[in-house]
Amino acid sequence: MSERIPVKNISPVKVHHPDKNKHDNTYTPRSRIYVRSVSGMLENFRRFFGLFFMSLFALIPWLQFNGSQAVLFDFGAQRFNIFGLTLWPQDLTLLAWILIVAAFALFFVTTFAGRVWCGFMCPQTTWTFIYIWFEQTIEGSRHKRMKLDERKMDFDKLWRKTLKHIAWVGIALLTALTFVGYFTPIDTLFIEFFYFSSSFWVVFWVLFFTLCTYGNAGWMREIMCTHICPYARFQSAMFDKDTFTVAYNAERGEKRGPRGRKVSREENQAVGLGDCIDCNLCVQVCPTGIDIRNGLQYECINCGACVDACNGVMEKMNYPKGLISFTSETELAGGKTKILRPKLIGYGIVLLLMSGLLVFEIVSRKPLELDIIKDRVPMYRETGNGLIENVFTLKILNKSQITQRYRVYVDNLEGHTLIGENEATVSGGEVFNLPLSIAINPKNLTQESTEFSFRVESIDHDNSPIKVQEISKFLYPDL
Repeated sequence: MSERIPVKNISPVKVHHPDKNKHDNTYTPRSRIYVRSVSGMLENFRRFFGLFFMSLFALIPWLQFNGSQAVLFDFGAQRFNIFGLTLWPQDLTLLAWILIVAAFALFFVTTFAGRVWCGFMCPQTTWTFIYIWFEQTIEGSRHKRMKLDERKMDFDKLWRKTLKHIAWVGIALLTALTFVGYFTPIDTLFIEFFYFSSSFWVVFWVLFFTLCTYGNAGWMREIMCTHICPYARFQSAMFDKDTFTVAYNAERGEKRGPRGRKVSREENQAVGLGDCIDCNLCVQVCPTGIDIRNGLQYECINCGACVDACNGVMEKMNYPKGLISFTSETELAGGKTKILRPKLIGYGIVLLLMSGLLVFEIVSRKPLELDIIKDRVPMYRETGNGLIENVFTLKILNKSQITQRYRVYVDNLEGHTLIGENEATVSGGEVFNLPLSIAINPKNLTQESTEFSFRVESIDHDNSPIKVQEISKFLYPDL
């Protein structure tokens, strides 16, 4: 046992926390973060990205397909309508596949580009930035908002705070109504809600999601990202040295310190100063209030606000951009990032495989389902002309959103007579109960239970009819 385990001394990372002494908050679990506005390429891209997906969120429930709402998750009727596709509880395997694909897509993107989901697509981040925009528009810049909160209540402060919260509640209410509109017909939802004729549960859920949006985006903000969201806790398990994350180039930036703009970069380097002028703009624009110069922290949501802020300062100082940038640990160490690596390739292969299986499941799914209920009281009966009769109820489920006509056939049962209607017209998304019976001469029965099958085919599709077949049994225990 002479071998010694090598030990590497690692200096602890100092995590930045907002200065609680700057505000007169005597009882608060955190200091208030006053986010400074920023402009730049990443900020413009994030705004465009957020606007695009917010527009989709607001527009989709208003789309129509075949005279009805194109996307409607109707829990009361236990069916999900997605354009021409109707999903029933029997189709929940599709939902499982969708969740699996979404999970592996998240793993793949996180391994490649870090926590960009949080910074560019997460609803919490999007709505938080919307609320911050209203806050800046009504109350002013970061410095003005800080001064406004330090002032005693006066008329100017009262109307600004009141208007801000009215705007916050208005955005939250529109968000809640739109979200609930995915689960109940949205064309009547708005009318009934504002005319106070909605049902109790509709009003309850609208007010519930209004309160959630107002509380999360207006008050909790970074608490959701740093303390509640589980993704912040396990994201590091998907990181490696080649993952692109927002990072500070300490070798280039240190030793940090203020300096005049007229002094050249070479003169500053000669006295031991790096490119960081210690302006703290990277901290002021961060929505979670961290200092990216302290290294990678789980609070960072990779929104890139600090990148734009730092690039703006570097441009004014005539320094090269990229002191803070989307980069990898390998590049910071002077190496070259490996894009194609086993971990990323593995996630990509699994993602493609799962996506292919999801597509196959959707393509191979039949828009028709048949369930057979055998009448067992009595198990059979004898007709006046001596035939043995079994009674069945066929439950025909039209999974499409288009009215279809179907015809019923009986296969593999010689000498049978079908009694009752053998055709049915079923509306889109409807479950149609078709009672019928089968009679047969007992001389044609050789066993107590004879297996046969019902076949249901669509009539209006001559070239490629939609059909489904289910096995049942004809019972005659007295043989």
